[in-house]
Amino acid sequence: MAAFVANEIPLFMNQSPPHVWMLMSRPSVIIKLILGLLWFIVHLAISLFSLWFDLIYSIECYLISFGLIPKYRKFQLDRLKHLAVVVDSREAKNVAKINQLLCWLSNVGVKYVCLYDIDGVLKKTFAPAMNGSRYGNSGKYLDVGANTKALTCCHKEMTIECISGSDGKDGIAKAASLLCSTCVNGNRNTCGNGEIVFTEADMSGALKAIGCGGPEPDLLLVYGPARCHLGFPAWRLRYTEIMHMGPLNSMKYGAIVKAFYKFSKKYQNFGKFVFSFLENRNILQ
Repeated sequence: MAAFVANEIPLFMNQSPPHVWMLMSRPSVIIKLILGLLWFIVHLAISLFSLWFDLIYSIECYLISFGLIPKYRKFQLDRLKHLAVVVDSREAKNVAKINQLLCWLSNVGVKYVCLYDIDGVLKKTFAPAMNGSRYGNSGKYLDVGANTKALTCCHKEMTIECISGSDGKDGIAKAASLLCSTCVNGNRNTCGNGEIVFTEADMSGALKAIGCGGPEPDLLLVYGPARCHLGFPAWRLRYTEIMHMGPLNSMKYGAIVKAFYKFSKKYQNFGKFVFSFLENRNILQ
């Protein structure tokens, strides 16, 4: 028994008393409380700012929809020859929203719309009924399937193109295969050192030949959680303005009008800087 007590005494002597531990833990507890309070304040401030911004944006969109802001009443769509709309595949299943979006675009005066989602939901829904054709005057209906309502065109004529992710990577692979087969058949000219040269025109012709060609959109509207083009064919986005519109379920007519107004005020050089630089370089030489 004496030996057991003797062995326990050094262990007890090495441990700090409970009140010492309480004194040592108080500063760390205070620091944690201060950091937690700061985090809560920052999070609350960001949430309030985001809520205020969304409220102002929604009010502005409603005012634009009712035509109460003069500068959004009239704007030029001369530069908007082709429009592309990218929709997240999960939201593309909402056919009613897509129909409403198309009617809004037609009301604004859009003549050409390219619908895209990576899984081909829009292509399966709309393309079989459209067959790449136009749909015309108000009052005409377009059957888009037995499980969906008829698509009603609003006022003006509009051309609709439906593409998917298969027109992206798969399309460029098929175009490359076509160019290679053309080269093997001996229908390609070589340059001086015997290398085969493919130009941009050759690639464009191959894409058109396999059915993956199309006009380059002037403006790309993205509906979905991601702020990217979601796999839209990159060779058709060389000079395209891209705008993120938020989720499709919360789309607003005023937001579309505002996006078109911003696009009408955009200025693009289209290589003018490069040409002017080369001209100045030739003058200096």
